[in-house]
Amino acid sequence: MDKTCGLEREGKDDIPPATSEVSNIIRRQGVLQASHRQVAEELPVAFSYGGTTHAVMMASPQDIEDFAVGFSLCEGIIAQSSEIETMDIQSFPAGIDVQMQLSDQQRDALTARRRHMAGPVGCGLCGIESITEAVREFPPVGDSDFKLRSEQIVQAAEQMWHSQVLHRATGAVHAAGFYQAYRDSGEILAVREDVGRHNALDKLAGFLLSGNGKAENADPSRGAVVVTSRVSLEMVQKTAAIRSPVIMAISAPTALAIRTADALNITLVALVRGSEFDVYTHPQRITE
Repeated sequence: MDKTCGLEREGKDDIPPATSEVSNIIRRQGVLQASHRQVAEELPVAFSYGGTTHAVMMASPQDIEDFAVGFSLCEGIIAQSSEIETMDIQSFPAGIDVQMQLSDQQRDALTARRRHMAGPVGCGLCGIESITEAVREFPPVGDSDFKLRSEQIVQAAEQMWHSQVLHRATGAVHAAGFYQAYRDSGEILAVREDVGRHNALDKLAGFLLSGNGKAENADPSRGAVVVTSRVSLEMVQKTAAIRSPVIMAISAPTALAIRTADALNITLVALVRGSEFDVYTHPQRITE
């Protein structure tokens, strides 16, 4: 191991696995017995720009590069992946530090943003320094003739379930996927999982922005974000950053998420259970 800032550094290749096996005692049919199971790992992941730490998130140690790119996009630090000029993923026993260098314009904008945020007293809302920043404005998603058939919504939810490898192993993580709709069908192009629902969506955003692999065929304006958690304000905001016109969820939305989706021209579909679902905003995109 080498050392950075006095800490032992293990390197990118030494990032721990997303799960660990633990021993436990289970009760089955009225009998206690020794057993074991897979549990999800979580550790701190720090995002640093120009040598200065911007945020630390508790996350699953997988898809870290997607996470860094997606977080940077959804936080308004970048608009495209090329604005991150270099990325160095450093693994330590206590967590992961992602060191990024931005292009000159993005670096200057982030510096100015930090100066602005340093003045006011923090409100303590999820680590964001002001209420205005927490509910910052996003441009509405562009209008188009894009539509989803009811059976495509059902198909997307079914494909998501079969794609959640980490959840099936641990039962302890959320997932975010992108459903690319075609004329007669569609497919889940990617699923990202994490102990944090926001992290999972950030990872998906990073995948879509990267243009690598299946992301090369992705068109966010002709598909839907699919999440396994409730739909909160931040989930709608991240969908707007991805520029997808539809978000669908297995769980329910909050009132603020509904108002925000309506304002951002996003169709919000929730409580997708089997062949049933609820549509809360912009129902013109959903057809039989």
